[in-house]
Amino acid sequence: MNNVAKKEEAGLPAEVMFEADAGKGLGDIGQEDLALPFLKVLVQLSPQVNKRDGKYVEGAEPGMIFNSVTGDLYDGVKGIDVIPSFYKLEYVEWKDRGEGPGAPVMVHHASSDIMSQTKPDASYRDRLPNGNYIEKTASHFVMITGNSPSTALISMTRTQLKISRKWNSMISGIKLKGKNGLYTPSSYSHIYKLKTVPMSNDKGNWFGWEVSKIGPVTNGSDYNQAKEFSANIDKGAVKVKHGEDKPKEDKSII
Repeated sequence: MNNVAKKEEAGLPAEVMFEADAGKGLGDIGQEDLALPFLKVLVQLSPQVNKRDGKYVEGAEPGMIFNSVTGDLYDGVKGIDVIPSFYKLEYVEWKDRGEGPGAPVMVHHASSDIMSQTKPDASYRDRLPNGNYIEKTASHFVMITGNSPSTALISMTRTQLKISRKWNSMISGIKLKGKNGLYTPSSYSHIYKLKTVPMSNDKGNWFGWEVSKIGPVTNGSDYNQAKEFSANIDKGAVKVKHGEDKPKEDKSII
């Protein structure tokens, strides 16, 4: 390469060079080698809001949305735009905090009869005869839209299950007119706004999710990305690690 060519290359915008080398250096990295971020609503007991905790994130406050992999914080009032790619219902078996490694003992499929073996305890936990408890978990796999779309998982339990049901009803309730009549489009055909709002009951106060529909996906690239993400989850190529950075819970909140 002559000096003129070198000078011309040195003056190229970074984005041009990045695109020219797209995908290089990634080797054999596949979906199973990537950590899927969780999008979490920060609460008063979240370690990210505690300045004395090693996991404290500067600027984090209750009510914000936190990305567990990138560490990004989102304003819960403004919210974020997401495309729901896939949904799973699971029954996650846990040991009490401090009695286990912080990871689930087992994840039971939605078709499991595990709940029939449980009894509610004083904290409204569904306890198994072995002392472990079961947490009904609604997993919403989403793509966060924007200049750099990314994938994430929103895990809803306990009080947030009714929000999950509402969201699923919104998704399945969409009807479009096609050449053969009305049909229900894919979950990743529409964009939704996720915000956080204060919630309470006679047991306490906390922040939870609020979901609203924005409208159809108009960006073809976003649609195809969300579709590919959905296919990867469906074939088991996306691995989820429940329990990473699971906050201490206020047992007064149900």
